[in-house]
Amino acid sequence: GRRRTYKELTDWTNRLAHVLVDDYGVAPGNRVLIRSANNPAMVACWLAATKVGAVVVNTMPMLRAKELTQIVEKAEITHALCEARLMDEVLACAGACDVLEHVVGFDGTSNHEAELDRLALEKPVKFDAVATGRDDVALLGFTSGTTGSPKATMHFQRDLMIIADGYAHEVLDVQPDDVFV
Repeated sequence: GRRRTYKELTDWTNRLAHVLVDDYGVAPGNRVLIRSANNPAMVACWLAATKVGAVVVNTMPMLRAKELTQIVEKAEITHALCEARLMDEVLACAGACDVLEHVVGFDGTSNHEAELDRLALEKPVKFDAVATGRDDVALLGFTSGTTGSPKATMHFQRDLMIIADGYAHEVLDVQPDDVFV
């Protein structure tokens, strides 16, 4: 319900990246699950995890603990960032998984009332992104598992960059005054 600038998104993403590294020990290559509805807070978490060199695993809010557990175990996910309103199933999953070490809530409403948000408010707005290679995995995209065990596709840094560059330069002809929704 409000406009956010790219500067605001960058600053918030950098604060979140500091929390991931400084407070939760996320290291390059760690798998980080993000469970949220589609909202700006989820985008900021995804970008923060990417900046620290983590491999992101997004999940749909409708998945339950059983499905989440299969994904967490298969991908060896060590950290989960979850919109506070959706925590129950992730906490149940964490209770069933040895590999999932940290479950952290974030506020999908921009009120900053969840743990991740409170910690981020105290962090600097500058963060030096981890240098990743074009062949480093950036994203694991899991199927729902409706036909058996969930399967994942691996998406590399180069895959994400070509999408961003392709749309920004070739398809959309983005201009400085353009607004995205």
